[in-house]
Amino acid sequence: MKSLLFVPADSERKLAKAESCGADAMVIDLEDAVLPARKPLAREMLGAYAAAYTGKSELWVRVNDLASGELLKDLAAVVPMQPVGIVLPKISGPEDLDIVGYYLDMAEAANNVPAGQTKILAVCTETASAVLRMGELVQRHRPRLTGMLWGGEDLSTALGAGDPRYPDGRWRSMYEYARNQCLLACHSLGIEAIDTVYVDFRNPDGCRDNSLAARYDGFVGKVAIHPDQVPIINAAFTPSDDEIAHARKVIAAFAQGAGAVSLDGKMLDVPHLKSAQQMLRSAGLTQED
Repeated sequence: MKSLLFVPADSERKLAKAESCGADAMVIDLEDAVLPARKPLAREMLGAYAAAYTGKSELWVRVNDLASGELLKDLAAVVPMQPVGIVLPKISGPEDLDIVGYYLDMAEAANNVPAGQTKILAVCTETASAVLRMGELVQRHRPRLTGMLWGGEDLSTALGAGDPRYPDGRWRSMYEYARNQCLLACHSLGIEAIDTVYVDFRNPDGCRDNSLAARYDGFVGKVAIHPDQVPIINAAFTPSDDEIAHARKVIAAFAQGAGAVSLDGKMLDVPHLKSAQQMLRSAGLTQED
C-alpha cells in the first residue's frame, strides 16, 4: 500500500470526500478522531457507510486500543462488515497482537467470516514499551499481521515530551530511533513498513520530499492526513521512468549470468540486481514487460 488516508467515522462530509481521492487504503477511524461520547454513533455511521461502499480503496478500520474499554465493541461492530483489516493502535508488545488475534478469531467465527480473513496493521511506536520491545515482535510470524506503521505524536505524549520535531521538521533523536526500529522490524518480518504522516498538509513540496525520503529509506507507503496528500504520496512511492529504465539496464547487464558486471563506469554485484528486480516489482512490472 503506497497511501493510507485516515478519515473520521463520524464525519459524512469527510467520508464522502475521501472516497474518490485515490488512496490505496481508506482507514475509517474509530479512535483518536472520534470523541468518546460519539463512538457509538461512529460505529453506526461506519456500518451504514461500509454497506453502501463502492469505492476502489481498500477499507480498513482503526479501532480503539486494548486499554480503552472500547475495543471489543469495535470488533463486534466491524468484523461483520468484513473490511480488509483493522489498524491496531498503542500496542505495548507482541502479546497485544496475540490477544487481538484471539478476539478476531471469535468475532469471525460468530459472524461466519472466514477464519483469518481480518488482517492487522499495528501502530508499533506509540508506547515506550512497544519501542523497547520491538525485537520481540520478530521472534514469531503472525499471519494476520501484514504491516506496521509508526508515529511520533503519541510517543511524545507517552513520554511527557514536547514537539517530536525540530523547527526545520526533522525528527528528534528519540523518534528517529523509533522510526528505524519500526522499519527494521517490518523488513525482518517481511511485512509492509508504513511511514507516518507529514503534518503540514498545505505544503505539497514538503510532503513530496518527505515521502521520497521515506521511500529511499525502505518504507513502502505513507499515511496521509488530508486527501490532497494522496496523489503526492502515490507518485513519490511509484518508481519514475528513469528509475525503471535504469533497473532494466541493470537486469540486462546480468543476463549473461555473471556475478559482477560493469555498467556506466560502475561495478555492480548481485545486491544491485536484486534491487533492480525489486524496483520493477514495486512498479507492478516484470522483467518481461
